[in-house]
Amino acid sequence: MRLYVGNLSYATTEDTLREKFSNYGEVVSVQIMKDRFTEQSKGFGFVEMADDIMGERGIGGMNGKDVDGRRIRVSVAVDKPKREGGARKFFKRDDERRDSDERQNFSRNRNDRNFERKTEKKHFDREHPEEY
Repeated sequence: MRLYVGNLSYATTEDTLREKFSNYGEVVSVQIMKDRFTEQSKGFGFVEMADDIMGERGIGGMNGKDVDGRRIRVSVAVDKPKREGGARKFFKRDDERRDSDERQNFSRNRNDRNFERKTEKKHFDREHPEEY
């Protein structure tokens, strides 16, 4: 079971977490998330326990405990939602491109019609100023 560990001190190391969580069962892996440029801890990480029972024990035993001067939060880790975007935004398949083009054409036509209506009204107002 993969556990999320939050509110970590910047001084907390992976070895410290491994030692603390090993009291509740077999620790498979520990990972503290770090800034890619400064290599400083981001204040959270993940601990993977051997099975669900050990994971539940780890949550119960460590949630709210003091580690390196900070009260840590421990819960079941949730997978990040899949992100859309990136290269797919610009390099679409043919069927996706066609749908997108049709939508753009529809909105362009709608805008053109609104522009024509406004233009007609403007010309009408100039030709018939007495109707105000």
